[in-house]
Amino acid sequence: MKKTRNLIIASMAAIPLMALSSVQSAALAPRAFAPADSDSVIARAIPQHAIIDEVVWVVGDEAILKSEVETMRMQAAMEGIKWSGNPDCTIPEQIAVQKLFVHQADIDSIEVTDADVAQDVEQQINMWLDMVDGNRERLEEYKHQTISQMRTEMRQEFRDRRKVQQMRQKLVEDITVTPADVRRYFNNLPQDSLPFVPTEVEVQIVAMTPRIEPEEINRVKEELREYTDRITKGESTFQTLALLYSEDPGTARRGGELGLTGRGTLDPAFAQVAFNLTDPKKISKIVESEFGYHIIQLIEKRGDKVNVRHILRKPVVSDEAVDKAISRLDSIADDIRGEKFSFEDAASMLSDDKDTRNNKGLMSNSNMQTGRITSRFQMQELPPEVAKVVDTMKVGQISRAFKMVNQRGKTVCVIAKLKNRIEGHRATITEDFQVMKDLVLNKRREERLHQWVVNKIKAVYTRLNDNYKDCKFEYEGWVK
Repeated sequence: MKKTRNLIIASMAAIPLMALSSVQSAALAPRAFAPADSDSVIARAIPQHAIIDEVVWVVGDEAILKSEVETMRMQAAMEGIKWSGNPDCTIPEQIAVQKLFVHQADIDSIEVTDADVAQDVEQQINMWLDMVDGNRERLEEYKHQTISQMRTEMRQEFRDRRKVQQMRQKLVEDITVTPADVRRYFNNLPQDSLPFVPTEVEVQIVAMTPRIEPEEINRVKEELREYTDRITKGESTFQTLALLYSEDPGTARRGGELGLTGRGTLDPAFAQVAFNLTDPKKISKIVESEFGYHIIQLIEKRGDKVNVRHILRKPVVSDEAVDKAISRLDSIADDIRGEKFSFEDAASMLSDDKDTRNNKGLMSNSNMQTGRITSRFQMQELPPEVAKVVDTMKVGQISRAFKMVNQRGKTVCVIAKLKNRIEGHRATITEDFQVMKDLVLNKRREERLHQWVVNKIKAVYTRLNDNYKDCKFEYEGWVK
């Protein structure tokens, strides 16, 4: 059944205040795009200073409220996002474009799962919490909402974000470029317009994990047993103990809650136990993972995803154990310099780092946007400890051993070899073909998406508040 659009225009003196809602309430739900009824007579009758909220744009039968624009402006300010051009024009145009993509996604029956939406919402809340040092009360005060209210309000917004993303991908999925296309594009570019490729390096490592004493492991396990006992006896809750003691900063501030997660994104040992839990009132046995030791409590299972709480405790590596690992690695580095064996052999046979061991120690850089994996890193993409060491090294040089914390939060000791350095330069077809190919491909995708939006605007009823008609928009055709 078609849902009636409410134009929320109210005067504190003359017209009763209708129920207002947030960004999500601005009718992003699927509906047919048909001309909207005119309420301009009412709008003109109300003094500007007396308006609590108003419709600033109409796209089809979808209203964009002034409150939506202000909410997006405030959120962008919180996240440090800068707008190109006039935000008063850019923000409502972005909202309007999103409505076009969402509408097409509904026509094309693009599906978004509840689990994916829940995961996106949790990531957003975590990002906001990081900005306020994990202080839930501070975040709730800033947003004027509880965390639970934020989750509820964001669901529709993030569902629509997913639809927009999938719709954009669908519209450009058939676009390809050939080597001839790339050469032709860059042959026509002036030399000073070629993209600048920052300095990149290729790095090999040999890593050793300092040995942890059995007494330290037993201490950590005893702590976790004590937590389980306190929860079972009702002396405390899992959430409270996670907040106080868990060493996973990403989940501790949420009482240990992980959020709906698929098996493939979890440590195998952790996933094995988490997905086998059936009773939310019971606490798991102690689980050892690559991150440390855990106890786990089930919250819910939904499809092929699970939501659990956990408490992570990490055994402390002693200074003596670190010194032994560093001494051992320095000895290995001396043997490599003395040509007793190669760095590649040492990485393959002696390194504890499973991510690089089978690749002769060569570190890999995964690009989440393109899905490409490369051995090249810009300095800011390397772990900070590695970047600091290799920044001043010469190609082929092997570092002294140093301590670092790996991506799993574990203390490891490392020696590094600078395999290659490619100084910053203007892109060339021979050295940077993939960079150039990605640039041409992205340009063609953006051109198609831009034209799709322009064509869509032509076919859809739009009406703008007079205050917006002098804006310089990215897409032509809004003002009719």
